[in-house]
Amino acid sequence: MALFLRTRPGGDPARTRVAAAVAALVTVGAGLGLRAVATGDVAKYGGDALYTLLIFALVVLVAPRTTPPRAAAVALAVSWAVEFLQLTGVPAELSRHSVAARLVLGSTFNAPDLFWYVIGAIAGWLVARGRAAPTGEP
Repeated sequence: MALFLRTRPGGDPARTRVAAAVAALVTVGAGLGLRAVATGDVAKYGGDALYTLLIFALVVLVAPRTTPPRAAAVALAVSWAVEFLQLTGVPAELSRHSVAARLVLGSTFNAPDLFWYVIGAIAGWLVARGRAAPTGEP
């Protein structure tokens, strides 16, 4: 994702949006690949981190001038909100009727997920922060 995501202050928003869209697609591919080759906790918690990383990329796609800390905070807040929503039973009910709802909302609350969402947010922040530094490129 470091090659794709550019969040330089004063950078080109259109270029940032394209990079964020590519990063989102790469993240989805990584998540699907992880599910294909891994099982158990590796697949579950790796998927949690990638879920938040995907939200990070989508935040940058929608708001290309956002700072890496703000994008990470929004991604983490959304991830945690979805996890806590699972305490209501609404996502479980929706998941019974829709694969898309199950993929986006999950079905049951799992407290360790909250930690792995933090890992995904930090990963997005670090990658974007690394790209935010001037590199001498035009």
